[in-house]
Amino acid sequence: MSKYVDRVIADLKKKNANEPEFLQTVEEVYSSLAPVVDAHPEYEKAALLERMAEPERVIQFRVTWVDDAGKVQVNRGFRVQYNSAIGPYKGGLRFAPSVNLSIMKFLGFEQTFKDSLTTLPMGGAKGGSDFDPRGKSDGEVMRFCQSFMTELYRHIGPDVDVPAGDLGVGGREIGFLYGQYRRIRGAFENGTITGKGLSYGGSLVRPEATGFGSVYYLQEVLRHEGEEVKGKKIALAGFGNVAWGAATKIAELGGKAVTLSGPDGYIYDPDGVTTKEKLDFMLQMRASGHDKVQDYADKFHCEFVPGKKPWERKVDIVMPCATQNDVTLEEAKKIVNNHIKYYIEVANMPTTNEALVYLMGQKDMIIAPSKAVNAGGVAVSGLEMSQNAGHICWTAEEVGERLHSIMKNIYDSSVAAAEEYGLGYNLVAGANIAGFKKVADAMLAQGICY
Repeated sequence: MSKYVDRVIADLKKKNANEPEFLQTVEEVYSSLAPVVDAHPEYEKAALLERMAEPERVIQFRVTWVDDAGKVQVNRGFRVQYNSAIGPYKGGLRFAPSVNLSIMKFLGFEQTFKDSLTTLPMGGAKGGSDFDPRGKSDGEVMRFCQSFMTELYRHIGPDVDVPAGDLGVGGREIGFLYGQYRRIRGAFENGTITGKGLSYGGSLVRPEATGFGSVYYLQEVLRHEGEEVKGKKIALAGFGNVAWGAATKIAELGGKAVTLSGPDGYIYDPDGVTTKEKLDFMLQMRASGHDKVQDYADKFHCEFVPGKKPWERKVDIVMPCATQNDVTLEEAKKIVNNHIKYYIEVANMPTTNEALVYLMGQKDMIIAPSKAVNAGGVAVSGLEMSQNAGHICWTAEEVGERLHSIMKNIYDSSVAAAEEYGLGYNLVAGANIAGFKKVADAMLAQGICY
C-alpha cells in the first residue's frame, strides 16, 4: 500500500467515523490506486485523493408534505454533488427509509468513477430522501415529489446537475419530479432529468439499460475465458428493473436466471426466468409495491426459501442485483464452496469489503466490480441527455448499439489499466484505476478550483 493512500484513508476515517458506507467504498477504491499514485507524484502534490474524497457540495433539506389523511409529514432530502471535473453532476435519486448522508456520499463517490468509465462527459452525484414510496397512493407520492423538487430545482439544470431514478424512483416519480420542475421554471428543460417517459423526452432502452449493460459486460468476461452466456445457470438477487433487465437479456442469449430474491427470501426456478409471462410478472411484482418475491413462487409453482439469500445455490454465475452489502463473508464462503467461477457485481457495492477481499483471494474466481458492470444505466441516461440536447430521438437499435459499445469499452479499459500497472487480469483494480485517472487528469488540468 502507498504511504500516501494509507495516510488519506486514515485521515478520512477520523473525519467520517460515523459514515461506514462512505468509508467502505473509499477504502475499496483507494486501496487499488497505490501503483498509480506512486507512479504519479504530481497527484499527491495536488492533494488529489483528499480533494476527490470530499464532495464539492452537500445539500440537505426538509421535505414537508401532506398525506391522504391530511396529516403533515416531514422527510429529509439530500443532493451530494461530488465531482464535476469531467461534466455536469450526474447520478440518481433514491427514495428509501435507509437513505442517510453516509449512503448518499458512498453512492456519489462511486458514481464519479462509474460516470468516468462510460467516457461520456458526466460528473458524479447522488441524492434522495428517507421517504418510502411503498404503500403510498399516487397522490401522496405526487405531493412528496413536488415538495422535494421545490427545493431541488435550485441546484440542478442541463449544464449543472442532471438527476435520474434509482431505488424507489421509477417512471411515476420521475414524471412528478419533472412536472414540478417545469412548473417552477416555466420552461421545457427536459435535459434536466433523465429516466423520463417517452412522451416527454425519455430514451428508448432506458428501463432495461442497467440489466442489459450488466449482461453485455458479462459477455466480455466470458469471451475472455472462451465461453458464452448460452447454457449458463445464473443466480440473480432482487426482482426490480435491474434484475428484470438482466434476466431478459440472459434469456435472449440462451442462459437461465434461476433465482430472484426479495426482503422475504428467494425463489429457485430450475426452468429459469425465461418466458415472456415470467418476465412480465416481474414488472407486475415491482409495480404492485407488495415487495415479496414469494408472489413469483406462488404463481409459477417453484421453490420459495424464506429468510435466506440465493447464494447457497449451485450455479455457474452469481450476479447480485439488489442492494449494498448483500453479500457478507458468510455468504461469500457459500459461493466459494459451490465452486462458482464468475462473480459479477451489479448492485452498487453489493459485497462487503471483507467478503470482496476473500473472493478476490480465490485463484479460480473472476470478480467484476459494480461500478463497471452496472454503468449501463447511467450510460443510457447520458445518451438521453445527448438526445435532449440535440432535440432528436434515436431508435432502440441505435441506443442499444451505443450501450453495447460503451460496456465493451468499459471492460477493455479496465483490462488495459490493470495490465498497465502490472496487476494482471484484475477487473476490480482496473475499473478503479481507469475511472480514477480520467477524473484525476481533468482535475490537474483545471488547477485548484475545487
